[in-house]
Amino acid sequence: MANKQLCIGFHLSATWMKGHGWRHPDSGVERMDSIDYYIELAKLAENAKLDFLFRADYLYISPQMLGDSANYGSPDPTLMFAAIARETKRIGLVTTVSTTFNPPYVVARQLQSLHWLSNGRAGWNIVTSIEGAENFGDSPMPSPQARYARAKEFTDVVRRLWASFPREAIVVDRESGQFTDPDKVSAIHHSGEFYNVKGPLTMPAHQAGAIPLFQAGASDIGRDFASSIADAIFAAMPDLESGVELRGDLRRRAEEHGRSPDAVKVLPGLYFFLADTREEAQALFATANAHLSTERRHAALKSVLGLDLTACELNDRVTAEMLPDPNLPVRSRTHAELLRRFIANNEPTVAEVLARPEVVGSAHWVSVGTVEDVLGDILQRFEAGAIDGFIALPGGSERSMELFFEKLLPQLTERGLFRSEYAGSTLKEHLGI
Repeated sequence: MANKQLCIGFHLSATWMKGHGWRHPDSGVERMDSIDYYIELAKLAENAKLDFLFRADYLYISPQMLGDSANYGSPDPTLMFAAIARETKRIGLVTTVSTTFNPPYVVARQLQSLHWLSNGRAGWNIVTSIEGAENFGDSPMPSPQARYARAKEFTDVVRRLWASFPREAIVVDRESGQFTDPDKVSAIHHSGEFYNVKGPLTMPAHQAGAIPLFQAGASDIGRDFASSIADAIFAAMPDLESGVELRGDLRRRAEEHGRSPDAVKVLPGLYFFLADTREEAQALFATANAHLSTERRHAALKSVLGLDLTACELNDRVTAEMLPDPNLPVRSRTHAELLRRFIANNEPTVAEVLARPEVVGSAHWVSVGTVEDVLGDILQRFEAGAIDGFIALPGGSERSMELFFEKLLPQLTERGLFRSEYAGSTLKEHLGI
């Protein structure tokens, strides 16, 4: 990987306010309810020449979001990026849209509109959603198999709609008075298992070309879908071993789908807690998770894996024989499979299981320490072939984010692992597509 550079995105959310992080004096909680705050963060990331901004999305709200967390709301990320597009020029804008609860025609139109507003910088993070069905009708959440089958057809329809009104259809012939060539705009006449869409789209394609696709599935069915269509994976990667296995598997699957193994960039979320000393960083990490009592961790473990360890002592070992039926319904198949693999391979203690990222967070890669410590973690995973880059999720405080921009990124640049200037102006160019 000597000649490769990291692909780095920034999660446009106040991730340092997780848990009790918002209580930190420099959290910035007083400003986070303004779009100006996120525009400020976006400009900070663009000045650092990052590849893209990323924004997750939720179509439901849990009691915890309204209780001890500053993440009390989830504005539509596509609308946020529409505002940010006017205040930035180069950085990519990767919005999240669910294929489970939205009509493909509307999504195709919104994404192509963002592509035009940003002059070719839009990206689509495809999610199948794991909760929120009650907000869209009386039907329960579909099974993972049904959600991914819908996602596959949905994505195909959206891509065909983008192609239905090609850029070449715009002719602007002043002599004949013809602005577009109607022969080049065509209906798609899609009739499938889940959707019937005639088309064509009301928006012509942008000259930057197709919108890059991101996906986050790390379960078996999710990996197959992601490796078949995604340009980048927002990977769940709690440890080095799982990262090496995931990236290797995705590259193999991409080849089976007739794609280059390099066509899929593996970009885990890096949830880092940076401080001037290790002690300060550990204190930030402890504060961020202080709201998670042992009881809440046990409840989260049962939700993630269907495993009840409340009768066990914290120093008891958890073995593969204790794992429940893998077909039991769980909140996230991705997190469940990651945790099952960790337990089967390591036989950890109950305390170690309750401290896992799949239980206390979103299975993100967590790194806690000084700039040198976190830099070492990044280099280790990159050199081991576990990552193509990462999506930065600063934790603990705004100071943690400042250290990332002011000290960590420059060190990556000095090592030739990250750019010092943009080479292009579209997301496709940043991703090397």
